[in-house]
Parts: sequence; structure tokens; C-alpha cells
Amino acid sequence: MINVVLVHPEIPPNTGNIGRLCCAVGARLHLIRPLGFRMDDKALKRAGLDYWKDVDLVVWNDLDEYLKSTDPERLVLTSSKRGELYCAVRYTPEDHILFGPETAGLPSNLFDRFSDRIARIPVNTAAVRSLNLSTAAGIIVYEALRQTGTLPG
Repeated sequence: MINVVLVHPEIPPNTGNIGRLCCAVGARLHLIRPLGFRMDDKALKRAGLDYWKDVDLVVWNDLDEYLKSTDPERLVLTSSKRGELYCAVRYTPEDHILFGPETAGLPSNLFDRFSDRIARIPVNTAAVRSLNLSTAAGIIVYEALRQTGTLPG
């Protein structure tokens, strides 16, 4: 099962949309505190629609707790500025794909610590800084599913 990991997500509709994505493809969603919203936030549930109750969800107290429980070989970091093109990264069905908070991205010390697998989605940085978090998650998750032969339906 692919694991989608949101490190300190800030915007409830993005998390709700990603939860719906995870439900649609059979992925597990990991949320790492602190969160920029409460879990009973109306915008979170509105974006996830009535699927939110079916999301395979794990909430972690902090990043260290999550990292201690996860095989570092299964981590795929995401960035809009560094790493291999997202479709050049080789995914496995057990991967954990990490996405950073909307305003800052993943902490730079993570890139130093886990530099082997970083997926980058190319964007025209003269026009925008990055893609919306839920859009980026959809692109990378579907590529991982395609590569691993686990696309739904």
C-alpha cells in the first residue's frame, strides 16, 4: 500500500482532497502534527465529502515519532526545487511519499538526511512557485501506482 504523508499540513481543504484521493486509490494517509486545523474542521470534511470516514488515517504526534517507526528506505521526499523528475523516481508499493506544509515545503534537514529519493514536479517558476498540494499529491501518487501496477479499477 502506498502511504501519503502530510508533514504539518496547514490548509484543511487540501488535506480533505488528499484524504479523498487516498480513499479512491487505497492509500494510507499519515498526518504529522502540528496541524494547521482541527480534525473536526468543516472545510476538511467538506473537501473529503462523505468519504472522510473511510480514509485509512494515521495521525502522528510529531515528525520524529513518525520517522522512528518508518523504514528510511521507503521514504520519498517531494520538492518543487530539487530531486529527480517525479516519473524517474522508482517507487515500490510500500513507499511513504512525504509532502511538506503548503507555505514552506519539507524542512531542509530532511533533504540532507534522506537525499537518495527526492521527487520533483517541474513547474514554470517564472509563473508560479509551486503547485497546489493536493494537485502535487495526485500527480505523484498516480505515478507511483502506475509504476507499481496497483492502479485501481
